[in-house]
This record gives sequence, structure tokens and C-alpha cells, in this order.
Amino acid sequence: METITVERIIPAPIEQVFAWCATTTNYERTRWVLRCTLARPGQDAPYGVGAIRMHTWLIGRFEERVTRYDPPRSFDYVVDRSFPPARHEIGTMTFTPVPTGTKVVWSTTVEMTIPVAARFATHWLSRPVITHVFGRILHACAKDLAVPATSDPSQRPAGHGV
Repeated sequence: METITVERIIPAPIEQVFAWCATTTNYERTRWVLRCTLARPGQDAPYGVGAIRMHTWLIGRFEERVTRYDPPRSFDYVVDRSFPPARHEIGTMTFTPVPTGTKVVWSTTVEMTIPVAARFATHWLSRPVITHVFGRILHACAKDLAVPATSDPSQRPAGHGV
């Protein structure tokens, strides 16, 4: 099993960043994520505990189940089914306010379960691709939540640069 972690500061308020990341249909804003659907809503929120999320990436399909939902601080999920097949212990996204916005830490623990060379496939194939896709999703979040720049610096909201 390998744990893959991607971190990024998103220059937006924690509530907005959490809402964007929890709503996985937003992930389609990257070229790597083809389709995301909410197959079953969660108990207290659409993407809350018990929600079933179906994701199709260029590299595979994933059925995820949200196991913990603590807005706007964090949520956890597990991948119940995937193709290609993989073991998945947990995925976690945490959100922390920082002076420049919100720090997002996205971590997942996974291992490919192919019959031959599973460790090689996990480390040398899955790790770089998952890291890249997580990074592209967080980049899309930052882009979507960016405050439009204005030519007059006095008209920009405090704490937002060009």
C-alpha cells in the first residue's frame, strides 16, 4: 500500500473550497476526469456520509463511498470498486484556513491488485498519475474560485493579488 498526498493553497475562503471539492462533478473541469455522478446522496448532505460517487477518469472507473463528512474541515471516502482493480484503505481531504486562503491536503492510500508486479504498478504508474490528476483537480478549483482581477488595485478585495 502506498499513501499519495497532494497539497495546495487555494486563494479562497474555506467554505467555498470545501463545497467545490466535495461536489465531485467539479472534477470534470480537468481533461483527466471524464465523468462524475452522484449515484446516491448522503445522509445529511448530497455528498455527505453514505453518498456514492461514480468517477470515470482516463485511467479507470471508481465507485466511492463517503465515510466521514465534517464541513468545512474534512471528508473521508473509500473506493469500494475500481477498474483497474485496486485495494483502497482511505481517501481524505482536509481544509485549513491560512492567511492566503485555504490549505487543502488530499491523501489516499492505495495499491494496485493486478496479479503481476502490483508494487511496481502502484509506485511507478499509479502514484504519478494520481498525483497529477489530484493536482489538476485542485488547480481547477483555484481557477474556478479565483477572484477576477481588476486594473485598479484599490478595487480588489483585501488579500487578493493579480
